[in-house]
Amino acid sequence: MLNFIFKSVFKLSGWKLVGSFPKNLKKSIVIVAPHADWTDFPIGLGGRAAIGVTMNFLGKEELFNGPFGWLFRWLGGFPVDRFNNNQMVDSVVNLFNSHDTLYIVLAPEGTRKGVSKLRTGFYFMAKKANVPIMMVAFDYPKKEIRLSEPYALTHSIEDDLRQIAHYYNQVSGVKKEWVGNYLNGIFNG
Repeated sequence: MLNFIFKSVFKLSGWKLVGSFPKNLKKSIVIVAPHADWTDFPIGLGGRAAIGVTMNFLGKEELFNGPFGWLFRWLGGFPVDRFNNNQMVDSVVNLFNSHDTLYIVLAPEGTRKGVSKLRTGFYFMAKKANVPIMMVAFDYPKKEIRLSEPYALTHSIEDDLRQIAHYYNQVSGVKKEWVGNYLNGIFNG
């Protein structure tokens, strides 16, 4: 029932999916960008319902500690400590190892603030768990959620991040001043 509501609101608000989620894919890290506004979350829930696949997401621990923590867990969330990343990669790998089917969604920026480069935790999670990455782009001006084909990582982090940056450079976020900024600095620092 809840998925029906999310899917209906998604469509009634004018959003649409571009691409499809491969039904034979059993596991994946799903990265969603740009993440620049609180509205990304309800739009993402609508997109998830429209795709028709159960997905879990990683969210900042503070969301799960507040009065609505139960809601974020019920919606499929796993809390993460953004300030102690040492165990996060291994924790996500353990989740993949303990499930036959699992899709973990996260924002590679790690925040809604403008950033000069993407964080690389998602990359190491996918690499260590030996799962592909699905890139999902929120194109706000066109009201489209774009789905990539599964991307199998190579042996070159630079080449992989370049491919990911290329994919996201094709869309505009909700805050136009951030368009492309965080991807231009992807290899710095």
